[in-house]
Amino acid sequence: MNEKTRPGLGELLRYVGELVEQGSEDCYRTLGLDYRPRYTPVMRALSAGAETVTEIVARSYLTQGAISQTVALMARDGLIEHHALGDGRKNGIHLTPKGRNLLAKLVRQWDTIYRAIEALENETGFPLLRALEETARALERKGFAERLREADGER
Repeated sequence: MNEKTRPGLGELLRYVGELVEQGSEDCYRTLGLDYRPRYTPVMRALSAGAETVTEIVARSYLTQGAISQTVALMARDGLIEHHALGDGRKNGIHLTPKGRNLLAKLVRQWDTIYRAIEALENETGFPLLRALEETARALERKGFAERLREADGER
C-alpha cells in the first residue's frame, strides 16, 4: 500500500513553494530570462525605493539572513551593486543596468503570476495569499514554539 502519511504544515508549505517556484522558473526560462524566483522580493523592494538590506527586509516577509544570501547571489549574477551611503549606514544596494533591464521585463510577468494565483484561488475556493498573510501575522504575534507549548499543556 502506497498511501501518503498525514503531512505536516512545514512539509506542505515547502511542497507548495517548490511547485510554485518550479513553475515560475519554467516560465522565466521560456521567456529567455536568466532569473531565479527567489530574487523577486529584492527586485520589488529595490524598484519601490529600498536601498539597504534592512529596508528590503522591512518590505518583505523574509528574514535578514535570507535577504543577505539573495543579495549576494544577485551581486554575483551582476544584477545589483553595492554603494556607499552618505548618512553613515554601511552601504546601499542598487540595480545595475543589467538588473534594470531585467526588471522592465519582469513587471509584466509578475502581473501574469498574480493572475495565475487568482485563478488558483478561484479553483481551490481558498484565498491562499490572504490566508498566508494572516497566518504570518498571527505567528508574529505569538510564535509557533509558544503555540506548541500551549498545545502540549492541553493534554
